Amino acid sequence: MKSMKPNKPRQMDEREKLRKFRELDDAFAQALRDMEGVSQRQQQAQQQDAHQEFERRLRALMHDFRQSDTSVDTLLRTLVELGKIA
Repeated sequence: MKSMKPNKPRQMDEREKLRKFRELDDAFAQALRDMEGVSQRQQQAQQQDAHQEFERRLRALMHDFRQSDTSVDTLLRTLVELGKIA
């Protein structure tokens, strides 16, 4: 005749599984947050690089056409006022 095992060890197993699942879920959620943070930092770095490249090219054009900061500023303000650029 088989003896009946108490439910207690099984309940502990289920609790342990649930605890491990929660740990895994927490780790997965943290990994996603970390990935989003890396993605945002990469995007910011790319924007910074694009900004620096734009400024470098603008400075080169200003030098080639012998334009001062003031003249370029005046030109841009005029274009904005006329609605030619946003």
